Amino acid sequence: MAIHIGTLRPPAGAHRRSKRIGQGIGSGHGKTATRGSKGQRSRTGMRMRPGFEGGQMPLHRRLPKRGFTNIFRKHYAVVNLRDLAEFNPAEIITPEVLVARGLVKQLGDGLKILGSGELKSPLQISAHIFSQSAREKIQKAGGKAEVLS
Repeated sequence: MAIHIGTLRPPAGAHRRSKRIGQGIGSGHGKTATRGSKGQRSRTGMRMRPGFEGGQMPLHRRLPKRGFTNIFRKHYAVVNLRDLAEFNPAEIITPEVLVARGLVKQLGDGLKILGSGELKSPLQISAHIFSQSAREKIQKAGGKAEVLS
């Protein structure tokens, strides 16, 4: 038998016939067409938005509002000392170098160096902010922490 677009059929059992609703009482799905009795939910185009509670004040409006969003907050890219330990001591580490190496994706308002990890070699690091522990560890290793403005 030749295969043509008109003879293509899904395998047996793979395609279930759709329920023919509203086709008379004898079908078992007539009259109300499986929608129950009268009311909002039986009408065509009925859709309840998420969180709708039937006209009762919804939970998200009953709960009090808390806090605020500080629109002046600074978003710094963060790098730990353990990530900088692999750098060559002769190299000057700047935010641009870290972006080029892939350690930082977006600088945002600047670069902040945190003190997690240890430094073995003296590094010269330029960043916008240093944590207290990072500054101490850099100086203890013989390096220099330069603050960018």
